Amino acid sequence: MKSPLSIIKDKFGGKEKLVAELEKLTNDGDLWVSRTNKDKGLAHVSNAKLLRLQATFAAVKEKFGTRAKLIDAICDMEKRAKDEGFKARLGAYPVPRLWDMYKAATRRTGAAAAAAKPRAPKKAAAPKKVAPAVPQKSAAAKKSAAKKAAKKR
Repeated sequence: MKSPLSIIKDKFGGKEKLVAELEKLTNDGDLWVSRTNKDKGLAHVSNAKLLRLQATFAAVKEKFGTRAKLIDAICDMEKRAKDEGFKARLGAYPVPRLWDMYKAATRRTGAAAAAAKPRAPKKAAAPKKVAPAVPQKSAAAKKSAAKKAAKKR
């Protein structure tokens, strides 16, 4: 497996170019909730975290475009579209956390839909061969056999 530094060099040509690409995504204001240190910025973030951030922001930007649409999608999947308090709370979350919530809700609703959908019946197995039935004695025959056994004792 490649190290994060080698992946950055292969895909982006260097950490500076990756940081510049992330800053394009974060400067919009549509996706980014600023929680970085103003003095250090994204240049002091680890390579692995930068790769995860870039992948997350690219996926969210492609699928939804803005944080507001992502939040609306989460609320719809959770069946809480009218819950303004829930939306406000989600508005304070960063995009990676929202993206994880969306993926979890997708899996949950997909599993629930799969459980609700009726399953196709399994193929019928070949009938098992049954040994021929042994004739059973009637209740009266069993009683008489028991009496004979008792007399012999």
